[in-house]
Amino acid sequence: MEPLHGPIKDYAWGSRSAIAELQGRPVPSATPEAELWLGAHPGAPAAVEREGRRIALTEVLAAEPVDWLGQPVLDRFGTRLPFLLKVLAAAAPLSLQAHPDAEQARAGHAAEQARPGGHRNYVDPFHKPELLVALGPMEALCGFRDPAASARSLAALGVPQLRPVLDALAAGPAGLAEAVRRLLEWPTAERAGLVAAARTAGGPDADLVALLAGAYPADPGVLVALLLNRVRLAPGEAIWMPAGNLHAYLSGTGVEVMAASDNVLRGGLTPKHVAVAELLRVLRFEVLDEPVIAPRSVADGVVTWPVPVDDFALHRVTVGGGPREVTLAVPGPRVVLCTAGRITVTDGVASVALSPGRAAVGPAAGGALTVTGDGETYVASTGQL
Repeated sequence: MEPLHGPIKDYAWGSRSAIAELQGRPVPSATPEAELWLGAHPGAPAAVEREGRRIALTEVLAAEPVDWLGQPVLDRFGTRLPFLLKVLAAAAPLSLQAHPDAEQARAGHAAEQARPGGHRNYVDPFHKPELLVALGPMEALCGFRDPAASARSLAALGVPQLRPVLDALAAGPAGLAEAVRRLLEWPTAERAGLVAAARTAGGPDADLVALLAGAYPADPGVLVALLLNRVRLAPGEAIWMPAGNLHAYLSGTGVEVMAASDNVLRGGLTPKHVAVAELLRVLRFEVLDEPVIAPRSVADGVVTWPVPVDDFALHRVTVGGGPREVTLAVPGPRVVLCTAGRITVTDGVASVALSPGRAAVGPAAGGALTVTGDGETYVASTGQL
C-alpha cells in the first residue's frame, strides 16, 4: 500500500466545509469543494507518494501494468483503472443527468470523433454506472416514480399549461417519455413563466420547486424533478444509478464509486452544456420502485452494496468498536479511504496509516488487506471478473 493524494474539484455546487472538515483543514475553504477524486481518471488523476515525491497514478499504472492491474483486469479493461472513487459534497443541487450504457458510449464516442470541433457529449467510450453511499444525511432525486404520484404532484401546482404533461402521465409508465419530452422541450420564451407559476403554487413538493426554481428560474427541469423519486438517505444507505437512470443530487456528503468515465448527458438544472435530444435517447423510462440500497453484511465489521457490474465493488470496513482487526480479500487494484478515526491498512507488502479524508492505493499483486485501529474505511476494488 502507498499513500494516495487526490485532487479536489471546485465546482460551484460544492461545499466549503464538508471535505475540509473531513480532512481536518480550516473551514470555510477558500473555494467550493465539490469532489475529491481518488483514481486514475485522466481528467484528474490522483498521485502516489513515494520517498517524498508525488507521481501520477496514471504513470504508475503505465509503468507496471501487470503488477498493479493484474492480468484479469488487463484482459477485461485494458491498461486503465476501471473505477473511480470520490467523496462528493453538495451544498447546492447538481444537474439533472443520466449516463449512457457501454454500447451507447462506444457508438457515441466513435461518431463524435468524426465531427470537427464543437461540444462533445461522449468524451470517452466507456459507460458510467454509479453507487453513492451517504456519509451523513443526503438528499437526491433518483429514477422515475409512479406516474400517478407525479401527476398528483403536478396537478397540485394548479398550472393550466401542464395539462398535456398530465395527459401523458395518465397513460402510466408508457407516458413517461412523452411527459419528459414535453417538459424538456418547452418553448424557451415560455419557460420563465411556467416555472414562476409553479413556484407560487403550493402542493406536496412546494419546497423542492422553491429550492430548484430559486437557482434556475427559467429551467423546465424544475418540473421534471417532480417525476423522480425524492430520496433521503441516512448514513450507510446508498443509491445505485445504472445507465439511463435520470438523477440529481440535492445536498449532502457521500462516498461515490463509479466506472471510470466522464460521460454525462445533462437535461437541465445547470449552467453547463445540456443535450436534451441525446438524453431523451438514452433514458430508460421505467419506474424505479425502490431506489435505496441498504448495506449488506459480509463479515464481522464489513458491509457492501452489491451492484450488477464488474467495473467496481465497494466495501466499508469498521474496526475498533467491534473487531480490532479485519482482513478483506478483494480482487485487482484497490483504493482505501478513511472516513473516521485512525486506521492502518496493509496488503502484506507495506502498511499505510490513515486519518479521515486520507487515502491509500495498492496493486493487484498485493495480498489480502488487513485493517487495524479504531475507525471506518471504504475500500474500492474491481468486482469479481
